[in-house]
Order: sequence, then C-alpha cells, then structure tokens
Amino acid sequence: MSATTEAREVTGTRDVEYDLLWFTEACLDNALRLETYIQDAEREGDAELAEFFRKAQSDSRKGAQMGKELLRSRL
Repeated sequence: MSATTEAREVTGTRDVEYDLLWFTEACLDNALRLETYIQDAEREGDAELAEFFRKAQSDSRKGAQMGKELLRSRL
C-alpha cells in the first residue's frame, strides 16, 4: 500500500484536498504572524520594512481568500 493510499484511508481526505486545506491554513497563519512583524518594524521606526511586511501580508490574505473560495467549490 502506498503512503498516499494509506493517508487517504486514515484521514478520509484526498491528498489534493489536504494540500488545499494546508495551503489555506498556512496563508492565514502567515498573515497573522506578519502582523507581529509589522508592529515590530513600526516600533523600530522602520517604515520600509513595515511596508514590505504589509505587502507580504496582503499577498498571504489573497492566497487565503483564493484557497477558501476553491475549498468552498470543492468540498
């Protein structure tokens, strides 16, 4: 039995579904973590770094939204 087949039997979730769930969760987690980094940069007075983290956070939120929409259509 392959690891893929075994994982599906144990979790009841296909790999592609798990991958999509994981991706969405990782994007949400990253957006939350970046909020701390933004606050750290602002506290240090580093506007350039704060803006960099804001852009990264925006991308993470976009990825999470896309993942949620795809999950809704597939599950």
